[in-house]
Amino acid sequence: MPVMNIDLNHISALSLLSLDPASYEKIEKDLSEILSLVDKMNTIDTQHVEPMTHPHDGFQCLRDDVVLEEVDLHETQKSAPKTDQGYYLVPKVIE
Repeated sequence: MPVMNIDLNHISALSLLSLDPASYEKIEKDLSEILSLVDKMNTIDTQHVEPMTHPHDGFQCLRDDVVLEEVDLHETQKSAPKTDQGYYLVPKVIE
């Protein structure tokens, strides 16, 4: 893997990041590996590959929306402090 010339001072200035000088060597190595991988990907022939907006086919396997049980509204609202015409009444929060 060829070592690429990376100016971390310039990169950190452009990105407005302050890098720890003790970690420069590791960061340079990591960036060099990333750029090397990008170079490898650029050599792949993608001329006959259709562009995609998303890597998935856009189809979701969803279950059918089926009612499994009926809920009695009046029964469920029995424990509510206040209700009116099927709505739960709550204290006013905004004046």
